[in-house]
Amino acid sequence: MVFKKLLGALGVGGPSVDTVLQPGPALPGGPLSGEVRLRGGGSDVTVDRISLLLVARVEREGQEEEDEGTVVLERFTVGGGFRLAEEADHTVPFTVTLPWETPITELHGQHLGPVLGIRTELEIAGARDKGDLDALAVGPLPTQEAILEAFGQLGYAFRSADLELGHIRGTGQQLPCYQEIEILPPAGHAHAVNEIEVTFIAAPGGLEVVIEADKRAGLFSEGHDTVHRFTASHHGAPQTDWNARVDAWLKEVVAGHEAHGAPSSYGDEHGDGHRSGPGAGAVVAGVAAGVAVGVVGGMVAAEVVDEIGDAFEGEEDEESEEEG
Repeated sequence: MVFKKLLGALGVGGPSVDTVLQPGPALPGGPLSGEVRLRGGGSDVTVDRISLLLVARVEREGQEEEDEGTVVLERFTVGGGFRLAEEADHTVPFTVTLPWETPITELHGQHLGPVLGIRTELEIAGARDKGDLDALAVGPLPTQEAILEAFGQLGYAFRSADLELGHIRGTGQQLPCYQEIEILPPAGHAHAVNEIEVTFIAAPGGLEVVIEADKRAGLFSEGHDTVHRFTASHHGAPQTDWNARVDAWLKEVVAGHEAHGAPSSYGDEHGDGHRSGPGAGAVVAGVAAGVAVGVVGGMVAAEVVDEIGDAFEGEEDEESEEEG
């Protein structure tokens, strides 16, 4: 959905901007294409710079859920240095590369909860203003999808997903926030673990998979969190027995071992190269079974996009009040 608005900082009758993204979800580390459509205002102007900002709504770790803010994950310059005539139309096509750590917003068409957007900024005669905001859909990398599918096959259920401001120590994290995907254990593990939180730290060579378990209190022990780190390659995903691999990870997590995952490099594969169980669609649907109730609450796709727009527009209102 496209949000248009007049560039207020450029005065009444200033140019307007409409950024249109290529349809379909993008992928972490992949290209994002589209075009910035400009419409001249009441006079000729020189457009010094056109910037696209990848922005996200994040929560602050340890704070209340409503304590949220907007962070810029990446900034791209896609054009500038041209004259925009009065009431003239000008289109600037672009292709940019998203960060590898870009959070996942949807899984097989199901909105997972994180709110991402592409915000367009124009700089004209020293004035800069936010001209357009578009919701951004990001799907999982094949390895991320395979790992989530394995959780579903092993009986785990999706609960929610959010973005936390901060850095996970001991990882190669580059962005100022990280995504937590909360998953509930099956009955066989519910006695030991309340829930687990999965974070993917993606890079060109592969994934760091951080699994944090909220362990239940025992008869002679208190409940506590344990954090485990594993690695997975982008290559050879179709030949990997992800059920066996993820099951081994989870057994280590549930057992409460503090050791990290196998110290092998990216590309180390386990299993017999075959995957069993239902197809990807059914399994991912199983993982995301909690989305409709726990996250989206039955909203149709258009209403989800409206919520995304409201979230960012609310942030803009707060910024305007602070500037005033």
